[in-house]
Amino acid sequence: MNSGTQLIQSYFPELSEAQLAQFDQLQEIYDDWNSKINVISRKDMEHFYLHHVLHSLGIVKVMPFVPDTKILDIGTGGGFPGIPLAIMFPETHFHLVDSIGKKITVVKDVVKQLKLTNVEAQQARAEELVRKYDFVISRAVTRMSTFYPWVKNKIRKEDINEYPNGILYLKGGEVDEEMEELDKSYVVYHLEDYFKEEFFETKKVIYMPWEEKR
Repeated sequence: MNSGTQLIQSYFPELSEAQLAQFDQLQEIYDDWNSKINVISRKDMEHFYLHHVLHSLGIVKVMPFVPDTKILDIGTGGGFPGIPLAIMFPETHFHLVDSIGKKITVVKDVVKQLKLTNVEAQQARAEELVRKYDFVISRAVTRMSTFYPWVKNKIRKEDINEYPNGILYLKGGEVDEEMEELDKSYVVYHLEDYFKEEFFETKKVIYMPWEEKR
């Protein structure tokens, strides 16, 4: 088990051997792809598990999805946060979408190599999608005032999780000014409350529940 996987296990000790093996494989797969196309900045690969995998799993600390939850990951890039979450929740369905074809090629290969049966990867723009989901997730692809109109009609009304359906947005730095542009209710979860590494001091999960009147 590599040191990155040990880091993940230290925060999620309930992971099965199969899940740990999948997390363990990630580094090698992304290293290989990164040597061909720049999926993740080369400098950042040194901190792959901390900056990408564990960061993605910050959503788990906020919202542990129940089986059969449907998740849309918009602007997934090389598969974050969707891939780590799909490993964590094998009975939850993840639809990973990005407008850049080569990134989706990487995601599809990762899914194939890890034998993830709960992930669908698609090259598309958010506004082209017509299905409904319980949650829309993303790693801050744009300002929330731009992101929200793309996804507001893609969230199902019927809730099956502990919290109402909505948006889960991984973001760093100050968020309040940006969020106030929308005049919608939201909750900010500080990842430094869950992870001790310095990297998480400014990192947050923004949860915006879906409201009927929207």
